[in-house]
Amino acid sequence: MFFDDHQIRPCYERVFTHFSGLRSAALEEQSRKARRMFNRLGVTFTVYQESASLERTLPFDILPRIIPMDEWSLLERGVRQRVRALNLFLRDIYHEQEILHDGIVPRELVVTHPDYCWAMVGTKVPFGQYVTLAGIDIIRDPAGRYLVLEDNLRVPSGISYIFENRQMTQRLFPDMCRKYRIQPILPALSFFARYLRSLAPRQTSNPTVVLLTPGKYNSAYYDHVFLSQQLGIHLVEGKDLLTLNNRVFMRTVEGLKQIDVIYRRIDDAFLDPLAFRSDSVLGVPGLMSAYRAGHVALVNAPGAGVADDKAVYAYVPEIIRYYLNEEPILQNVPTYLLDDPEQRRYVLANLDKMVVKKTTGAGGYGMLIGPKASAAEIEDFARAIVNDPKEYIAQPTINLSQHPSLVNGRFEGRHIDLRPFVIGGERVIPGGLTRVALRKGSLVVNSSQGGGCKDTWVVQLDGQQQEAGRECRIVC
Repeated sequence: MFFDDHQIRPCYERVFTHFSGLRSAALEEQSRKARRMFNRLGVTFTVYQESASLERTLPFDILPRIIPMDEWSLLERGVRQRVRALNLFLRDIYHEQEILHDGIVPRELVVTHPDYCWAMVGTKVPFGQYVTLAGIDIIRDPAGRYLVLEDNLRVPSGISYIFENRQMTQRLFPDMCRKYRIQPILPALSFFARYLRSLAPRQTSNPTVVLLTPGKYNSAYYDHVFLSQQLGIHLVEGKDLLTLNNRVFMRTVEGLKQIDVIYRRIDDAFLDPLAFRSDSVLGVPGLMSAYRAGHVALVNAPGAGVADDKAVYAYVPEIIRYYLNEEPILQNVPTYLLDDPEQRRYVLANLDKMVVKKTTGAGGYGMLIGPKASAAEIEDFARAIVNDPKEYIAQPTINLSQHPSLVNGRFEGRHIDLRPFVIGGERVIPGGLTRVALRKGSLVVNSSQGGGCKDTWVVQLDGQQQEAGRECRIVC
């Protein structure tokens, strides 16, 4: 919200004026109102613990994040470039494997990866679209640079919260919202619905699209319900589907109905008990045979998890250069691959300054944040790295940018990141999802780890604000 000299950024002037005019009690009441409405609407997520799973209302911070259009244009081009390259990478590793032959990405890293799906080798994917929906996690460092923290290409979640956050902000502060030219987000849902239908393998004017969910006990079930309703597609579980003659059908009161596109929110291992885990009761027996025969589309394609592995992440700049012959628009966070002896020695000598992650980890679990870790935790991670270095990567601890957040009736700085969602490598939902580490000093923004979220505005500044922004940048 502020420049280094504490001067307000031009895009925040009206928001700053609005919130500065509200008393602490009024701010708290608006925050409570948001919690009540989210609770009534059922905007929740599930936290899994050792002894139980707990359903919680999504923590919502009422002060929106604002991204000027010129900054957003850079982010939008950067994430689209990244997803296009990763989609080509996935097609290549399941077909010609040219990038592996040329030694750009180590063959062993790819073909021995637990998410490398051998059933996908040689499989023709509808329109070559392996990644229909991607969530790219972005951070901003102390120098103001946007950096990619990680890619989410399997079954990325959180898209519903973008729309619920916007509706909530408009309910709470309608007058303030009208003072800004905020890029609309609803057209992206219509685009997503059309895009899903365009993937149908058979020629039909009205293809049938379903969202396959593990069920109501899944942590992202609200996301599944929201999207099925807003996209106008059926919400189904594995038991609602069956396969006949390498085609997938849905059971309905009127009989069997052929399915053309499955937007799946089930991990690869549970999709088809005949092809993957035989004990899965969540998937559809014979689904992969129907998919390989070209009679149904799966979104995202099985095996996409290889491309969002945290070790493969280190090679994404080279992947972009290889397939697109372009320089990366957005840079990675510097990353150490711990199967390299020299890099491993350096990391082990500096673990107290590093963030260490499992290459296949997710959700903020199984991480070491060196500056905040105890000596025992550092020792445990050092031992784990020595025992199995390929399972981990390390990155320098970056002090993520902060944003004012309402905490106990007053605004305090909290660390944030940004997850733009890319549809079909083409359309990016304006703003995406800003996640907030609501615990003071925490760098972990995941909702399962005490994080919350904000409404995120992409705004077109008027001429006066743009001129003020230029003057401020010159002064700073």
